[in-house]
Amino acid sequence: MSNTELIRTRSTLHDQMGLIAAEIDTLFDAVLVVPPDTSGRLIEAVRYASIGAGKRLRPLLVCAAGDLFDVPRQWSIRAGLAVECVHAHSLIHDDLPCMDDDDLRRGKPTVHVAFGEATAVLAGDALLAMAFDVLCDPEMPPSPKVWCELASDLARAAGAYGMAGGQMMDLLPSDEPLDMDAVARLQRLKTGALIGWSVDAGAMLGAASPEMRTSLRGYAQKLGLAFQIADDLLDVSGDESQVGKRLRKDREQGKQTFVTLLGAERAQRQATLLVEQAIEHLYCFEGRAQLLAEIAAFAVNRDR
Repeated sequence: MSNTELIRTRSTLHDQMGLIAAEIDTLFDAVLVVPPDTSGRLIEAVRYASIGAGKRLRPLLVCAAGDLFDVPRQWSIRAGLAVECVHAHSLIHDDLPCMDDDDLRRGKPTVHVAFGEATAVLAGDALLAMAFDVLCDPEMPPSPKVWCELASDLARAAGAYGMAGGQMMDLLPSDEPLDMDAVARLQRLKTGALIGWSVDAGAMLGAASPEMRTSLRGYAQKLGLAFQIADDLLDVSGDESQVGKRLRKDREQGKQTFVTLLGAERAQRQATLLVEQAIEHLYCFEGRAQLLAEIAAFAVNRDR
């Protein structure tokens, strides 16, 4: 991608991410009303973790996929809010002392540092429960079948056979060094599962054909791996002030990543190849999936 194309892509994505972020923050603000009793501290912690921060990549993917099938914006954005709840939940719990023990997230103290460990655990729990409350809102599609599919697939993506399972693999030391297949599986679970749900949610809401859903799932799988390689590269060479969290952790903890296995140069080439493969899965949309293509291209050229 040329510098001119990259600048244009960044500009387009910046605009779209800005719109999505504003909509997600507005919805978070509306549903997270602080009650006038001691439970209010929990909602304050949830607001701290969820409002005004993050790339909002997952809601953007829901909306970009939904737009291919003329899904009403209010449906897409609420599904985007649901997956962002799960994502925010995972970040709170990942940062806990019993997990990655981080004290900085999105450029500010992590929730357990700002509110205490017990409140952070509850804030993560509350966000996970809130995701399914959002999906069952009356403003979502009237079809119970769609509700059930969205909710059951999100539960699977977040649980032991998805994100939580990947985190378990990441936490426990292995008797033997992980190879590429094992690292790829770990990241497909930990990072890729929610990205996959986000893209598929737009297709579910739009009653997409099985063939189109298969194409979008292929796109999401390649995107998820490319996104994780970019994260691994940022951990090695990123700027903490831009990334907003502590870096160089993987090397300190002796974790196997795409970068430790391939080296930075080969990892960058692999990420670029994955982006090309992701975009190939969009050809059946005949140019209508430009935003999804731009998200994939930008995934490996970001600084946070």
